[in-house]
Amino acid sequence: MSHFDRGQISADYRAHMGRKALFMGGLTLLVFFLLICAVSLGTVRIPAGEVIRSFLGLGQDARVEIIIRSIRLPHALAAMLAGAGLAVSGAAMQSILRNPLGSPFTLGISQAGAFGAAFAIMLLGTGTVQSTQAGVINMAYPYLTTLSAFIACMGASLVIIAIARIRGASPEVMVLSGVALGSLFSAGTMFLQYIADDVQLANMVFWAFGDVSRAGWPEVALMLVTVMAAMVFFILNRWNYNAIDAGDETARGLGVRVEWVRLWGMLVASLVTAVIVSFLGIIGFVGLICPHMVRRVIGDDHRFLLPASALAGACLLLAADTAARLMLAPRVLPVAILTAFLGAPTFLYLLIRRRGP
Repeated sequence: MSHFDRGQISADYRAHMGRKALFMGGLTLLVFFLLICAVSLGTVRIPAGEVIRSFLGLGQDARVEIIIRSIRLPHALAAMLAGAGLAVSGAAMQSILRNPLGSPFTLGISQAGAFGAAFAIMLLGTGTVQSTQAGVINMAYPYLTTLSAFIACMGASLVIIAIARIRGASPEVMVLSGVALGSLFSAGTMFLQYIADDVQLANMVFWAFGDVSRAGWPEVALMLVTVMAAMVFFILNRWNYNAIDAGDETARGLGVRVEWVRLWGMLVASLVTAVIVSFLGIIGFVGLICPHMVRRVIGDDHRFLLPASALAGACLLLAADTAARLMLAPRVLPVAILTAFLGAPTFLYLLIRRRGP
């Protein structure tokens, strides 16, 4: 190969990498823009300049500061973190399971969370409604419901991993185990709803609607720690995921401990999902469609796919939550309803337009 050919290849590679970096930089700017919009827009409109001054600690209007710091900013950050966590978990699951349908929602983890919440509402008495002047549903023991949902999510994940250890950590075993457990937990939730009274049923339905407005600063802090730790773990394993994409035998030939990478990846992705679902409820399709959308732009290299999926998930859920608050104002539409309406047709479109055989 001549010096000119090597120089041309190097220039093409730099241009290729530059396009990926430009795409990720654009997503980062879009996240900040959507964050400002999410805090600015609502029943009380706050100018974007005032929002930015508040972020910089220069806000002067006490009323505006209360709205931003106590209500809108934690909700917007919860949407951003939840979207990033679900999307990066979905990208990791699709890789380690070598299945394009891998996501926290399709593997039954979210359904397990719904069952755990329904169990707490029905049998632990957390579904007692506190009387409020606004007349909205307000659970008497929300953190007990959250804990029950978290335990159910992690329990389902550990069952999948245990089955995989017994039968071999193959993608088929883990996916089919997740589908079976999802159906089982959905049946259990329906049974509890069938025998519940009106108040308990209302609480179960209310909890199942994914809604970022439930999150306060303590929930945001815990989600931040969990999502950031998971991101670090996934990025440290980016080369392992690239190797697994080439096939298990190829990955083993490169020295990758495929079974352990698969099991630990599932465990970390499940932990992130469990934290998000237990706080916010079920938010579907974010972990499924965001990695697919990103792959069409920057490919399958996990050096870029993982952070770009997180950024795309943050953008999607921030935009969806802002739209959900404005569509039926002053009523607030749960964001999970909007993501389902948008996610299903988008995913069908991606399947139809998928390149290759």
